Amino acid sequence: MFKELISVFTSDSLIDRAYKRIFEMLDLTHKMFIEAKDVLRKTDSNQINYDINDQDLAVNKFQREVRKDIFNHLVMSGTETLASDLVIVSIVIDLERIGDITKNIVEIAQSHPAKLHSNLYDDKVVKIEEAVAENFDQTIIAFKNSDEVLGRKIMKEYRWISRVSDEILESLMKDEDTELKASSAVALALYIRQLKRINSHLKNITSSVVNPFHRIGYSPKKKKK
Repeated sequence: MFKELISVFTSDSLIDRAYKRIFEMLDLTHKMFIEAKDVLRKTDSNQINYDINDQDLAVNKFQREVRKDIFNHLVMSGTETLASDLVIVSIVIDLERIGDITKNIVEIAQSHPAKLHSNLYDDKVVKIEEAVAENFDQTIIAFKNSDEVLGRKIMKEYRWISRVSDEILESLMKDEDTELKASSAVALALYIRQLKRINSHLKNITSSVVNPFHRIGYSPKKKKK
């Protein structure tokens, strides 16, 4: 599917522009995620280096531009590349949602201005944070290089994030960390949920590199021997 997309991108200016917008959205949402994570987990204030809301508006604007370009492309060229066009629209939807999620993480930080920390869970949380950040880096590389091999590796490598996230959430509901204040427990539960959601959207984007449109978001089919 993705090699098919590349051939379309290089031959149509509207699709090429939409493709470049995806690059910009990937880089922007990646930066937003790192900023949101750091302000919640590494500072005792809710001050960030730039306005996340403005960045989120930029992501939304890019999404509208991509939709417009895809629509105009379909009007002028017909439905011959419909599957490829739908893949592009699917990707920008996931990126727009990642932008919303990073904004939600900043909102958690604003409601919990002290650095979010838990002696019981921090090792696992750091592991998840680092994995999501790595997943973001690798997803950008796989997408920009249309690297199906890397895409398959990414989808397999970060599947554990969902399981570990659920383990932490279940433990929080059971009040297993008796030292954690209620406000911090709520903030941590919300944060873990947002990390899990970002990872899921990254999986959707990566799956577009290796899967046909109808299997976006799902694991690649095993090849029959």
